[in-house]
Order: sequence, then structure tokens, then C-alpha cells
Amino acid sequence: MRLSRTSNNTFRLNYFTDNPYFSFLYICVQSYMSANIFRSTRRFFKNYFSQQRALLYRNYKLFLVGQCLSNIGTWIQRMAMIWLAYTLTKSAFLLGLVGFCEQVPIFLIAPFAGVFADRWDKHKALIRIESLAMIQAVLLGIITFMHVVDIGHIIILSLCLGVINAFEVPIRQSFVVEMVNRDKAALPNAIAVNSTVFNMSRLIGPSVAGIMINVVGEGWCFMANALSYAIVTGSLLLMRIKSDRETIKDKGNVWEQLKEGVRYINAHKIMRSLLLLLAFISFCNASLRTLAPVFAKDILKGNANTLGWLLSSAGIGAITGALLLTERRKPSVMRQIVSFTGFLLGSAMIAFAFSHSLFLSSIFMAFGGLAQMMHTACTNTLLQEYVADDMRGRVMSFYTVCLQGTMPFGSLVSGSIAQVSSGVWAMVSMGVICIVATLIFRDHRQGNLKSDTQKLKV
Repeated sequence: MRLSRTSNNTFRLNYFTDNPYFSFLYICVQSYMSANIFRSTRRFFKNYFSQQRALLYRNYKLFLVGQCLSNIGTWIQRMAMIWLAYTLTKSAFLLGLVGFCEQVPIFLIAPFAGVFADRWDKHKALIRIESLAMIQAVLLGIITFMHVVDIGHIIILSLCLGVINAFEVPIRQSFVVEMVNRDKAALPNAIAVNSTVFNMSRLIGPSVAGIMINVVGEGWCFMANALSYAIVTGSLLLMRIKSDRETIKDKGNVWEQLKEGVRYINAHKIMRSLLLLLAFISFCNASLRTLAPVFAKDILKGNANTLGWLLSSAGIGAITGALLLTERRKPSVMRQIVSFTGFLLGSAMIAFAFSHSLFLSSIFMAFGGLAQMMHTACTNTLLQEYVADDMRGRVMSFYTVCLQGTMPFGSLVSGSIAQVSSGVWAMVSMGVICIVATLIFRDHRQGNLKSDTQKLKV
């Protein structure tokens, strides 16, 4: 065996690299270890999913398959869109404006969409909505391939996608209970499993997008998303849903029904507090995604792969949080999680802002992803656990407004601060707001949970 000394007085083993036989053996051993890791991972997920009560229902399994692929496609398009926007403009403000335009229709339209969610056949409505989303992705792909795309096109199509999502999200959220045949015992598990799959897609999507942007360009990213919408539409067509005519019949004036939903939420302290805190959390969390290209390119001196790694790190944290929530937990425990994760998210954002190391930045992004995911999933579960069926669409539409409708304002504010000062101070500002909001609403949310939930069930 031949040893050689390097310039820094460390030894390097050359025998295995020089000998073809041992090189082949080394490759075989590595392949065997990789195969074992793959089999262990596959066994873990097989056992995990076999224990989930929601997966006893055929419709929910179809939904999960379609959603997994659709969510991957959505993350691919989302990353490609913000990367293309920043490449075309080099402007943090316009980057924030793109995010604003994608999300602001949810803020304006989702409450009305919730009224229609309580009226319409949700199954048929989702099929039409997913088809429209597919057309939007195809159009964006075509103009990118033709090399005529500019920031104006991106903003207009972002607005179109926002209008589509304003209807899709509350209808899909309120449709979950129908896919598990209104089994309230399976509902929390269905929400947690959906969060797990969503965050697995969040982990895969940005990584795939980073590779695709570098190898084939943004146009194919948009076409991949169009294909994913076609698949989720197919999964919806395969479902067999029993329509509940009481929930889809016309019940009068839209404004009156909307005000009825507002009064219902305002009358129940736990719902009101959960939604207000979620609104601030989502407002602040928007800066992580909006300013990620600025940190990847200007602070960490990276490229699209760096951006993909950061967002994938957030996905790792989020999927960890989702796995922790698949076991049924008491409402009081979920309430504590909601408060704790608000502090954790704000702290992670501030730490991320001052990091100049990709390794540390990825860790802070992972903690941010875990906090945001656990916060939204616990809020969703608490709301769905106690809301009356005839109010579910409207309550979930306000959940959608607080979760996604506040993000455009967070994108716009963080982009504006970054344009005036820097991305670092924009991120710090949003982290401080997150912590302060959690302190304020944590105080407001102290009270007798048992009596409040009893009122909700009445």
C-alpha cells in the first residue's frame, strides 16, 4: 500500500484509487449503502402512510396523489417566476410587486369565494378551477419560449393566477371533510397528512426548479406546472363524491351571507384570535420567499441552485413539523404550539438576515419552515375541528385570506424596505414584527379554552 504526503502534511491514500479492482469494490460498497438508505427511507414512509386514518378513504388517496404532483409543479413555477422576474429587472421592489400581484386577489376575493363554496358542488368547481390554472401555466410557458416575456406579462399572469387561487384554496380546504366522508375523527389526520405531502413537494419542487432553470430554462418549468395541473384534474375526475344538497343550494344574498360569516367568527374568541395571529405570521413570513433571490444572489453570492437549496431547507423544516403533527393532539397543546411557533419564526428570520454562510442560512430557513408549517396546520385543524358544516366554506375563506391574502402586503413591504435600505434590514424588520404580534395576540388568547370550544359546538 502506497502512502503519499501532501503539502499540508496530511496523508492521502492512493492505493484504492490506483487499483481498478478496489475502485470497483468501493463503488459496489457505496451503492449497497445507498440502496440500504433508500430501502429504509421507503419502509419509513410506507409504515408512516399505512398508519394514517385519512388514507382509508379512496377519494382522499386520489386527492393526495394529485396534490403531491400539483404542489411540486406549483413550487417549480413559483421559483421560476421569481427568478425570471429578478433576472429581468434586478429590482427587489418589482420582485415584491410580483408576489403582491399573485396574492392580493386572495385578500379581495376569497371571502366571496367562501360564500360560493358553501353553495356550489365543490367537486365540480375544483375540476373547472384546476383546468383554468393549467391554461394560465401554458400561456406563461409559451410567451417565455417565444422570448417575448417581460415583467408586465409576469405581473398580469400573476394576477390571473391569484384570482384562480382565491377560489381554489377555500373550496379545496372545505372539500377535505367531504373526501373523508365527514369523518371528524379522520379530519385532523387528513389535514396533517396533506401538510406532510405539501411540504414533501416543497422540498422537492425548489430543488427540481433550480436544476431545470439552469439546464432547460424557465419556460419548461411553467410547462411542467401545466402538466401537474392536468394530473390533479384527472385525479378529481376519478373521485366518487356524494353531494350534500343542503350545502350547495342557493341561500340568498351574497353580502348577507358574507356578513353572517364575519359575525360568526367575531362571536367566537378562539377563531378571531387564531385568524388575527395567522394574518401577522403570514405577513411576516412572506419576506422569506420574496427576498430569497436577493439573499441567494447578492449576499450568499450564489445562483439558482443556491436559491433552490435555501427553499428546500425550509421544506425540510416544514416536513419535519408536519410529521410531528400527524398524531392527534389536544386543542390546548395545539394552542401552545401556535404561540411558540410565532416566536420561533421571528427569531429564525432575524438570525437568517445576519448570516453570510449557506450552511447557517439553510439551518435558519429550516427552523422558519418548521415554525410556519406547524403554526398554519394547528390553526387549520383548530378551525375545522369546531366550525359548523354550513359555515365551513366561509370560515375557511377567511383562513385563506389570513394565510395567503396578507402575503402580498408582506411581499410589497419587505421588497420596499429592501429597495430603500437592504435585504438584511427588511428581513430583521419582519422578524421583529412577527415576535411583537405573537406577544400581543398571545395575551389576547389567554382564556378558558374549554368554555370557548363548547360555544363553538353549539
